[in-house]
Parts: sequence; structure tokens; C-alpha cells
Amino acid sequence: MKLNSPTVSSNMKFPSVLGVITSLFLFVLIYSSWFVIDTGHVAVKKTLGTVDMEEVSAGLNWKLPFLTRSYEFSAKEIAIDFNDLRPKARDNLRLQDLDISIYYKVSPNFMAETMVKYASSYAEGDDALLPAYAIVYREGRDVIYEEVTKIDSLDLHRNRDELRLGIATELQLKLDDKDPGLFTITRVAIRALNTDPTIEAAIQKAVQAQKTLEAKKVEVEIAAKDAEIEIARARGIAEANAIINSSLTPEYLQHELNDALKTFAENDGGVVVIPANMQNMSMIMDTKSIRNKN
Repeated sequence: MKLNSPTVSSNMKFPSVLGVITSLFLFVLIYSSWFVIDTGHVAVKKTLGTVDMEEVSAGLNWKLPFLTRSYEFSAKEIAIDFNDLRPKARDNLRLQDLDISIYYKVSPNFMAETMVKYASSYAEGDDALLPAYAIVYREGRDVIYEEVTKIDSLDLHRNRDELRLGIATELQLKLDDKDPGLFTITRVAIRALNTDPTIEAAIQKAVQAQKTLEAKKVEVEIAAKDAEIEIARARGIAEANAIINSSLTPEYLQHELNDALKTFAENDGGVVVIPANMQNMSMIMDTKSIRNKN
């Protein structure tokens, strides 16, 4: 009986091990030669330190294995939260707490340029890199402090829309001045605006005074309307009296007197004495008209 030598056994195992290593290498090579970009994201490829200035869109993309690295950036709306800010208002009073969120987007067509120009300014997001995050954060913080100084602390609560619009407009102008068409400020949200407690008390007092003033204005308007009604009523009464007075002509009064005398004369228990020519009836008659008739 003849036994196999150890040398022959090791020679048979070597090709199998080499095959496994080769297969593993090919698998890694193929796996590292492609990458997937999610919808709403843009990728930038970098090969041996050189950035490819043509952006890569969403979907399946290829790259050189081991030599090319892909950077996936978000082209969606990005939120930057500013918390616990304490800027001073125009009246030099400092706010107790100001929380603001600024939302911005970077044009996907300029993502490669953004990566080159602001290489160290992006931030790590949940599912992608946030382009030029530090740039927008720094400029946004400065603009917030500048815009708050344009409004009195007592008016900030009533002028939130003005503050939001001012921040969005000024920040957009600053970013466009550096990189036209690259950034878009989509919106600004004021999440909290708390003034100093003493200022809050002053605000409440001012609001109450404003309400009292408005109530007094209403009372004045009501009084004015009541006066107009009384004037109109008095004018109506005066006009009615004028109409009545104008209708009391001597002829009408004479007619009424005749009717009264006739009624009195029809009473069997009474005697009516009428002076000649009605001379003694001048208190109710127009003497001039009687004389003209005579």
C-alpha cells in the first residue's frame, strides 16, 4: 500500500485557494466600480485628487474602482436651525431667546463648483452631504442680527412677517453677491421670539393701552353718530313746524274760527255775540287783511 506524500496534497489545495482569492478580488473590483444616487441628490466624482466638473444625476452610475470616489450632495431644501440667539433690537434691548430656521437650496448644476470652492464648508446630513452649509450658516447668523436691529423690541411680536421677509431678502442678496444663481433662500421660519420679562410687561401694557384707545375711539364715534341723529331729529321737527306755520294762513284761521263759532252756536244753552266787523278778533285774525276787505 502506497501513501500520498504531503507535497502532493499541498499542491492540490493551492489552486483552490488561489481561485477563492481571485473570485473575491473580482467581486470587490466589480462592487467598487458602481454606485447609486438617490432621487433629489447629485454626486460629484473625484479621481486621484481631480474633481470631475460634470455632476452625476440620480440612478446607477459607474466609476473607476479604488481610484474614483463619489460625493453625494443633497439638492433638496436644506434647513439650518439657529437656536438661543440673543440679538439686540433697535431700542438697544436684548432679546431673551430667538429661534429661527432658514431653508436654502443649491443649484444642482453648480454642485461641482460648490465642492471645489467651498471644499471644507459642507456638513454631514442624514442621507447626503449638505453643500456650503457653513457658508449659509455664517451669513445667515449675521443677517439675523442685522435685521433685528431694524425693529424695536416692543414691535417685534407684531412684525414677524417683516422680520422674516427682511432676513430672506438680505441673505439672498449677500449670497448672490458672492455666487449669483448658486443659492436660493426658499423660506424663513421664526420658531420662537421671547423678549425680556420686563419688555413683555411693557408689551402687555402697550397692548392694553392700544385696546383702551380703540374702545375710546369707538365711544367717540358712537357719540358723534348719536349727535348726528339728534341734530337730524331736531332738524326734522323744525322743518315740520315750519311747514305747519306756513300753512296757517289768515283764511285758514278764519275758517277754523267760523267752524268753532258755528259749533258753539248750535248749543241751545249758549249765546254767541259777534262784534261788528270782527274788530275785537284781531288776536287771531290778520287786521290788515280785514281792513283791506273793508
